Amino acid sequence: MSKNILIIDDEDDVKEIAQMGLEMAADWNVITASSGQAGLELAETRQPEVILLDLMMPEWDGKQTLKQLKSNQHTATIPVILMTAKTQSAIASELMELDLAGVITKPFRPLELPKQITDILVGGKLAK
Repeated sequence: MSKNILIIDDEDDVKEIAQMGLEMAADWNVITASSGQAGLELAETRQPEVILLDLMMPEWDGKQTLKQLKSNQHTATIPVILMTAKTQSAIASELMELDLAGVITKPFRPLELPKQITDILVGGKLAK
C-alpha cells in the first residue's frame, strides 16, 4: 500500500530529490510545501502518514512549524521527521525537547530515504 508523505522544505532541489527517491524507491505519494504555513494547510486537508520537515526555513522555521502542527487537532498525531544539515550533536539538546519521530541529516541518499523513514517510524530511532 502506498504511503502519503508531505515534504515541507523551502529548497526546491531538496524537495525534488526527496520526491524522486520516495516515488522511485517506494512508490509513495508525495505532497510538497515550500513554507510552514502551506505545509500546515496541506497536512490538515491531505492527512499524510508522515511529514518530512526542514529545520531551517524563513518565516516559520521547523520548530515553529512543528509547534503549529502539534497544537492543531487535525495534525497533532501525524509523525514528523526533521530534516537538517546541522549535525545531530550540535542540536541534540534542542531536538530532545521536540515531539519528533526522528531526524534525518542532509545530505541524504534519495533512494535510501524510504528505508530511513520506515526505520524511524518502526523503531523511533535517528537516521544517519
